[in-house]
Amino acid sequence: MIPPSPRSVLVVDDDALTREWLRDVLDAENLRIECASDAESALESCTKNEFDVVLTDIQMPGRTGVELLSELHERCPDTPILMITAFASVQSAVDSLRCGAFDYLIKPLRREMVVAAVRRALRLRELECENAQLLRAVDDRSSFGDLIGSSQAMREIYHLIRKVADRECNLLITGESGTGKEVVARTIHLSGKRSQGPFVPINCASMPAGLLESELFGHVKGAFSGAHSRNEGLVAAADGGTLFLDEIGEMSPELQGKLLRVLQDRSVRPVGGVSSRKLDVRVIAATHRDLRAEVRNNRFRMDLYYRLHVVNIRIPPLRERKEDIPLLANEFLRRHGGEDHPELSGPALRSLLKQPWTGNARELENTIERALALCDGKQIQPRHLHLPRESAVPCDGGSDWLSEALRQRLSVRELTDRYIDRVLSATGGRKTDASRILGLNRRTLYRWQLQHRDAEGEGEALCRHE
Repeated sequence: MIPPSPRSVLVVDDDALTREWLRDVLDAENLRIECASDAESALESCTKNEFDVVLTDIQMPGRTGVELLSELHERCPDTPILMITAFASVQSAVDSLRCGAFDYLIKPLRREMVVAAVRRALRLRELECENAQLLRAVDDRSSFGDLIGSSQAMREIYHLIRKVADRECNLLITGESGTGKEVVARTIHLSGKRSQGPFVPINCASMPAGLLESELFGHVKGAFSGAHSRNEGLVAAADGGTLFLDEIGEMSPELQGKLLRVLQDRSVRPVGGVSSRKLDVRVIAATHRDLRAEVRNNRFRMDLYYRLHVVNIRIPPLRERKEDIPLLANEFLRRHGGEDHPELSGPALRSLLKQPWTGNARELENTIERALALCDGKQIQPRHLHLPRESAVPCDGGSDWLSEALRQRLSVRELTDRYIDRVLSATGGRKTDASRILGLNRRTLYRWQLQHRDAEGEGEALCRHE
């Protein structure tokens, strides 16, 4: 959690003179100080406020400082706790360290000793908060549920999922085949208040219209030849949860009309039935088609399109977010190769970045599975990927930037700097992946970045001086 501002300290001691002396010492450090005379008062204060550091005496009437330490560790495990003890009770302080205390101070207390210990504890608290924020930022940037990607496009999708997860509006997910439309739909379902309800997916392109109608809306016994028993249907099965209609663009016009009635009335009538059943279902549809064009060509109902298109989430193809390829590849390696999976070599990762990936993430996953089956060492090489050379495309603009470099008469150093910048950008700043592509070790890459940053700083300083 983010520390309060200003930083705060709780002093716990049964001796009023010690409490006041510590308040005076720490007031000079511009800290917010609160005091308590016993463990019960301290726990009450921690219930009302959050503190960055706690100083507590070990020997107190009632509950001891060690008992308070144990209780505070359960309530606020991230707060550093400093123990105060007399010289004769040093063993108690050492025991408290084993129980999780940050440090201990021995009486008689000295100003510089107290200030130094509190500063160290505050610094620890700040570092832990910064680490937690960085971890949350990394998580937000690189994944959301089962979705993987750190590109700007994926971060926008994560943001949109958070906004619509608890809404009841219908959603339309668009994107090429293999981009992960069902994964997005399932993530929305699991992120919202319907997560405890069923998630029922159906592919509208996988069965004939007649069978699809029965599967969706159900049928009564004897409704048609072969209907030997009642079937409630998938719409009813999704009651209280989410119905995911994949490839909605393949649905026949007749069935589109029946689906529209379900969306309008929030009820379903089985094939051959005479009564309808009220339902609480959220519908998420997906398609790789341009439904606007389908509407213009009278192949998709306009009223159904607008009923579904309340919120549209477009998933960009993998070729538009190449910086996500290393993340996805490593995830597929972990998923299909286990903990001791081989790593991608630099040349192999470069080969992956050059591909157009017309099959998107699904094609990339198949490629990684094949490489794992063929690799018998610790590193996956390009030969294990079996990528068609003729499908390879230049990464990030082809030779245009080289032509521009020739036109600008860039030096080898300038050209190298630009190439390293591009690789770091393509890998989302991940130095391990970048060093593999560049054929450099991480230390060399770090040195290059430091030199580059220093050179920029000198240039800015020179400009200010001039």
